[in-house]
Amino acid sequence: MLRALCAGIAGLLAGCSTPTPMPPVNHVDLHRFMGDWYVIAHIPSFPERNAYDAVESYRLLPDGRIQTDFRYRDGSFDAKVETMHPVGTVTPDTGNAVWGMQFVWPIKAEYVIAYLDENYQTTIVGRSKRDYVWIMARVPCLPDDVYAGLVRRVSELGYTEPLRKVPQQCAK
Repeated sequence: MLRALCAGIAGLLAGCSTPTPMPPVNHVDLHRFMGDWYVIAHIPSFPERNAYDAVESYRLLPDGRIQTDFRYRDGSFDAKVETMHPVGTVTPDTGNAVWGMQFVWPIKAEYVIAYLDENYQTTIVGRSKRDYVWIMARVPCLPDDVYAGLVRRVSELGYTEPLRKVPQQCAK
């Protein structure tokens, strides 16, 4: 009986344990990271669950914070453009790879740059909770092999939920 009780408590505590931290890249050159990033695929937050043409734009502010403009069309390519304007704050001593993204004061959501190719053309942003993730690129559409490699990286980061590929208008 005591053993069963202890096992039950241990199970509950394991469920309450903190998740394995999302491993960030070693260093992000913020100036190179700024600009437009097309959201290629994601495990979306509630507002972006039906996003089309999603683009995240970053601009470094004089005080070191990052002005973010997220724009998307809700539900179709013809829908009006919706926007959100969170502000990112770089967490000290993280090589600029971990940010607190603030949508509503005083809450800052964890934002971890978990992958960034050497040319700053593709990135994966995730969270330690493994609840949201974003594959982003400097172009709206990626070759199938590049996309598959990024999806594989997301899985290697510990995500198990399927990704939603964001509809983007690609140049033909």
